[in-house]
Order: sequence, then structure tokens, then C-alpha cells
Amino acid sequence: MNKLKILYEDNHIIVVIKEAGILSQKDITNDIDMVTIIKEYLQEKYNKPGNVYLGLVHRLDRMVAGIMVFAKTSKAASRLSKQIKENKFKKSYLCIVKGLLDKKEDTLKNYLIKDEKTNTSRITNENIGKLSILKYKVIKEKNNLSLLKIDLLTGRHHQIRVQLSNIGHPIYGDNKYDKKLVNTNIKLYAYKLEFYHPTTKEKLEFINYPEKSTWNIFKTN
Repeated sequence: MNKLKILYEDNHIIVVIKEAGILSQKDITNDIDMVTIIKEYLQEKYNKPGNVYLGLVHRLDRMVAGIMVFAKTSKAASRLSKQIKENKFKKSYLCIVKGLLDKKEDTLKNYLIKDEKTNTSRITNENIGKLSILKYKVIKEKNNLSLLKIDLLTGRHHQIRVQLSNIGHPIYGDNKYDKKLVNTNIKLYAYKLEFYHPTTKEKLEFINYPEKSTWNIFKTN
């Protein structure tokens, strides 16, 4: 496991990079997860005996890497969660999809429902699904692949993956929503996070680009 990469830390929050393959929080597999990793870091750094508080504010899928913020106090967790409900907590992604999109910029609106048995989501109707909205913009195109910037307006389970697959452009490496693929190294990265500090109210913005060589066909910085 790589050393924890910290972008920012104070008494209230900690902003880190989650690597692909690591869970956001523990599940039935009991595999390594970010909450456990950060708690162990905090225990060691501050020499705290026993359990330490760490609030999970949002999640990234297991195979998706990128920026996450965790709350170090219950008050911070509550205030960040409120920002999410009020759409003041903004998440942006980079992804590589198959094919060239006809519309180079668009807003996708669908109703999604999660299947707990298969851990997948699918598009349905407004009577049973949750409204899911994202905006995308094509940044570059190469070798029948497109690099997109995604602004996520709602945070549904597998939302980006499902909505892009639905328009015929599944994310490269996403074998859950593109059965033709066997590669599990999904090209989806949470590169930008914007929110207001839970106590100072200062607007914070964090940006981090993927480092893997497989992204090199699309230079992002």
C-alpha cells in the first residue's frame, strides 16, 4: 500500500487522494479501506489511544481514484453533509470513454435505481428512480477515445458510469457497464473538489491529476 497522500489537513478536515482498488469504507470483504487507513494515520500522528473519530462525507467507487475529504469532527461532518444536500459541494472528474461523441458538451438527466444484489445501477423512470444529473465536456479526442471533464450535480451510485454507458460511450476499462472489456483499470478520476470550510466558511478548491502512464495519451496539465 502506498503512503497516504495528503493534500490538506487541519483540526476539522483532512483531504487525501484515494488510490484505485481501495474501498472508501469497509464492506463485507473486509479489504483495506480509506477510513481505516486515515484513522490509523491519525492515531499514530497524534498518539491517540483507542478509536478516533473520522466522518465519511462522500464516497468513490472502489476502482475509482481521486480526491476525497473526510471530517475529523462530528460538527464538520454535519456541515459538509449539509453542503452536499444544498449543492454547495462540487465534484469534478476526468474520464476516458470509448468513441467520439456527437455532442461535445451536454447535460445528461436520467432516473437511476440501484440493484443491491448485483451492486449495479440502471436507468429507469421517475416513479421509482432518483434524478441523476451530470454535465460533460469533451476536452480531447484521440484513437477513437475521448477525454471528458465531468461536473457531477447529483451523487448517485455508479452515476457517471451508467449515464455515459447509456449514451453509447462507456468509460474505458469499465467492465461492469461494458461487457466487451476485461480490463478493470477504469479510467475515471476525481480530480477536483470544491466546498466551504466547515468552520471558517472559506471556499476551498483542490485539484489533482492522475499520474498513471495509461492516461498519458491525454495530457491534462
